[in-house]
Amino acid sequence: MSLHYDVLIIGSGLAGQSAALRLADTKRVAVISKRTVDVSASAWAQGGIAAVLDSRDSIEAHIRDTFEAGSHLNDATATRFVVENGRRAIDWLIDQGVPFTRGEGGYHLTREGGHSARRVIHVADATGLAVQQTLTEKLLAHPNITVLENHIAIDFITGDKLGLGDDRCYGAYVLDTASGKVLTIAAPATLIATGGAGKVYLYTTNPDTSTGDGIAMAWRAGCSVANMEFIQFHPTCLYHPQAKSFLISEAVRGEGGILRLPDGTRFMPQHDARAELAPRDVVARAIDFEMKKYGLDCVFLDIAHKGRDFILHHFPNIHARCLELGIDITREPIPVVPAAHYTCGGIVTDLRARTSIDGLYAAGEAACTGLHGANRLASNSLLECLVFAEAAVNDILAQPARKLPKLPKWDESRVTDADEEVVISHNWDELRRFMWDYVGIVRTTKRLRRAQHRIRLLMREIDEFYANFRVTNDLIELRNLVVTADLIIRCALKRKESRGLHFSRDYPETAPIARRSLLRRARRKT
Repeated sequence: MSLHYDVLIIGSGLAGQSAALRLADTKRVAVISKRTVDVSASAWAQGGIAAVLDSRDSIEAHIRDTFEAGSHLNDATATRFVVENGRRAIDWLIDQGVPFTRGEGGYHLTREGGHSARRVIHVADATGLAVQQTLTEKLLAHPNITVLENHIAIDFITGDKLGLGDDRCYGAYVLDTASGKVLTIAAPATLIATGGAGKVYLYTTNPDTSTGDGIAMAWRAGCSVANMEFIQFHPTCLYHPQAKSFLISEAVRGEGGILRLPDGTRFMPQHDARAELAPRDVVARAIDFEMKKYGLDCVFLDIAHKGRDFILHHFPNIHARCLELGIDITREPIPVVPAAHYTCGGIVTDLRARTSIDGLYAAGEAACTGLHGANRLASNSLLECLVFAEAAVNDILAQPARKLPKLPKWDESRVTDADEEVVISHNWDELRRFMWDYVGIVRTTKRLRRAQHRIRLLMREIDEFYANFRVTNDLIELRNLVVTADLIIRCALKRKESRGLHFSRDYPETAPIARRSLLRRARRKT
């Protein structure tokens, strides 16, 4: 089946939803969602959105903090662009009806690790969920927006692949996972808003949908990617056998939480003068160091000293979830471990969210705008989603009308149903385990080479499987994960230094000049 829209948006998180709502008054928009529309990494974001909203704060301070966290690999123009547009982005959310938490004299602002001021606006400790719920209601009600739930994009349709000799995206092939049918969706403009790739690792705070789809698809289409080695490991993921991927917000440390060893000893001041308020990469490496030093399964985050009333007011959802698991955070510390949390690199875009392929845009975690540098500052992620989604919308609306060529339907005449699905689950498990072991918080060249060798073997096996059997959701995700893992390793091997989230025992020093790790894919000759 073939469908046609003015704009195709792949991904239903904050970047995708905010772009759709901004476009829908004048464009027919399709939003592709891998699961239901409410399942996204954006909805899991607890802390809040960083923006300069207080007279005691400043644009320059926010920029300075972003650069400090990013080890000065940040793009100066992109960083200023995002920070200067922060207040407008928040005002837009307020206009949509997002119920941000109020304090004395206005909205309550919290402070998180790496920030020099209180500038994180939030909805208690479930900001992302509140924002998504507000926007989702509007999204589903808008007559110009078609939401295709339980659909997963397979690949982009480009002029290069069609033999047209141009460098343009015309849409995508999309699998309806309920029916097993592949749709051909044509659109003059396509926005990648698929999020990151946390599921490439064994332990992650990300939802199951975070499989690097947009990054892998863009790479196969010919887009440039950069800085994929910078995978942010959130320092404090709840450590409990029944707590899959539950994040303990940065705001817990921002509001006075203390990291302790099992015997109660505080350890962060020995690692950094900022202690628990150090950036995430510093805290994650410190926890990793202490766990390895003492052979620990976890460390503990203690907020009990702030009192029951304070905790229930600021962290009601974290308190409730921990209590379900038998942990009363008003009386005892929270067991935590680092886990893969955020992909700082991605598809290279400009200030209008354009990729290197005409008609193809990227916003949010899938993109590498230059904002995050070598490490994302806490609560800058949702801000980036909003600002660059708007930038993409403005560019899309400025484009002249374009006639699309007739697109070929998906060809599955030479494939059969898979006879052994266990191959997919086995490869998925192997990939995530060796990525955790060899391409984790602390790296060596030997480990990276070993991982690269394993990746190449897996890629050949998965490509053969893909060529011979009908596509399924699991196969598409595995295919994308292995490409994304390869990009992470290739970028890591290019970096002969330690900077931000990338720490190499072979190159422990930081180079005097910060340079991004850029990968360009050779275009196919037609």
